[in-house]
Amino acid sequence: MGFADQRFNVNLSILFTELPLLERPAAAAAAGFTAVELWWPWIETPTPEQSELDALKKAIEDAGVQLTGLNFYAGQLPGPDRGALSVPGEESERFRANIDVAIAFAQSLGCTTFNALYGNRVDGVDPAEQDALALENLTLAAQAVGRVGGTILIEALNQPESPKCPIVSAPKAIEIVDKVNEATGLGNAKFLMDLYHLSMNGEDLPSVIEQYAAKTGHVQIADNPGRGAPGTGSLPLEDFLDQLKKAGYDGWVGLEYKPGDKPSAEAFEWLPREARAAR
Repeated sequence: MGFADQRFNVNLSILFTELPLLERPAAAAAAGFTAVELWWPWIETPTPEQSELDALKKAIEDAGVQLTGLNFYAGQLPGPDRGALSVPGEESERFRANIDVAIAFAQSLGCTTFNALYGNRVDGVDPAEQDALALENLTLAAQAVGRVGGTILIEALNQPESPKCPIVSAPKAIEIVDKVNEATGLGNAKFLMDLYHLSMNGEDLPSVIEQYAAKTGHVQIADNPGRGAPGTGSLPLEDFLDQLKKAGYDGWVGLEYKPGDKPSAEAFEWLPREARAAR
């Protein structure tokens, strides 16, 4: 087994960001990849003009790559925010306004997997109030995603880099997954297992994989320290992905790492070109 036995996609919100958004799908294709994922690209608005949605759709189609994952609106990301759905007021309303827009855009490209980032704690607001709002919004999103046969993902971030986010461990993310599935009865909420974030939290990754592979809907990787490409840090990522595959995970592995001080096209030497196209 090994890297050559995985299905990789490239996250175009952290790789190829030296290029304009509409040029990134073609750049990923030129590097040998056939699948991509994205954070919500329009950080200022949950409801961009249809012309902007159409332009990105055309760029993805013209590049011949498949969109396999999309974040719902999550505020300023990259930036200070870590999601919008648990933030009372305008941000929560923006998340709700985005649900149907994001689903329609993604579905037009054959994508039915959506990451719903929880959001930061807000000073002066009762955490229980935020959690109740989050469950309400996640339930709405899961129901909407369910209408297109899709999956909603709950991601654990890491406490050092996201100190105000309450979802900073695998067990906490799984708790939210279970609550959403209980609320909807759909079973379409899954865990997004980001091995970089979990390693930053000091979690026992083999144990996390053993316990939660069956509830995992997507995997993302970056090495640690540094959030760079595999091989730039000390994580045995190849071994972890092998363990996931043996545990029954056969989904996508998102490349969500920083290219460092070189162009993104040069940040894939660890992966033979013939292993980059999805099989």
